[in-house]
Amino acid sequence: MPVDDSPLHVVILAGGIGSRFWPASLPTRPKPLLSFGDSSDPMLVETVGRAARLAPPDRIAILTGRHLEAPFRAVLPNLPPEGLWIEPRARGTGPVLVWAAHRIHRRDPTAVMVSLHADHAIRTNTAFAELVRGAAAVAAREDRLLTIAARPDRPEVGYGYIRPGDVLGSGVEAPEAFEVAAFIEKPDLETARAYVAQGYLWNTGIFVFPVRRFLEEVRLHAPEIGALLPLLDAGDEDAFFDAVPTVSVDESVLERSGRVGCVRATFEWDDVGGWEALSRTRPVDEAGNCLEGEAYAVDTQRSIAWTEDGPIVLFGVDGLVVVRAAGVTLVTTRSRAPDLKALLSQLPAALREGGSDGSTSHGNEDPE
Repeated sequence: MPVDDSPLHVVILAGGIGSRFWPASLPTRPKPLLSFGDSSDPMLVETVGRAARLAPPDRIAILTGRHLEAPFRAVLPNLPPEGLWIEPRARGTGPVLVWAAHRIHRRDPTAVMVSLHADHAIRTNTAFAELVRGAAAVAAREDRLLTIAARPDRPEVGYGYIRPGDVLGSGVEAPEAFEVAAFIEKPDLETARAYVAQGYLWNTGIFVFPVRRFLEEVRLHAPEIGALLPLLDAGDEDAFFDAVPTVSVDESVLERSGRVGCVRATFEWDDVGGWEALSRTRPVDEAGNCLEGEAYAVDTQRSIAWTEDGPIVLFGVDGLVVVRAAGVTLVTTRSRAPDLKALLSQLPAALREGGSDGSTSHGNEDPE
């Protein structure tokens, strides 16, 4: 189906910092502006290219904070003026997706909204576009909120899981869709192993929503947001963001609604959640090392080295993460790299924020 004949509108969540990629990722240069995917392009550029397979430029919007308008336009020089939707306050994915859906609904009440993250790695863009278009058809036919669910290839403690339920529809359509029997938050390792064995799926956070149904589910199940929709009806977006609580779309809507389904991804997906992910998304040498920039490894195994700030050399080590960026050198182990948020809370603000005063609004990243 040509993109111009499709009911799809695409929104791209691009407000988070990506603190697990510190010191490369900072408030002034968040993870979407880094090249952690398959190409040398920033992940935001890759995501916009993926969205262009689904909708024309006037139906693609990047949701972010004011402080990122200039750097985003710098890497996307052909982005239309209306291609950035600036959220007045950072309130998490629940409020920002309600705001986006409300805007789209006013333009086209029959629209289907696809929500992407600006910092995911996805291989096989053709398969991605085909699956999302198929999911949109299912979502419209079944009047359901759909999430794309990925089949696990490892027990992962950093992802949320989905327990699939009954088949939706006749079960012969492509893609096959299932009810969501349960959303499960990030488990411990033993539980994650059990989930993989039992056929649970990863929740990718890629959503396909008919906007009319999504807004109705918000009214029915998320009163903390739904009660404030009259502010959006009146065009007072600032008042809406001032009053609404910070909450994720999963917690506020999807985990409460009885009209949520999922389709299995037919493409490779990684949320690129921290430095460990580079060993899955970037080339790895025969010793298991991932080396980016002017990085060298001798008698070294299973290590990750990333530098944009001069050469770094690893010698005789195993399982390290060494990063040199923004005048800072980080040395940790692969096992502790996922805990960088705990480290940052103990560092001075000037070091943690790359010289920022710490007052920057970080956009639509969900709290953890």
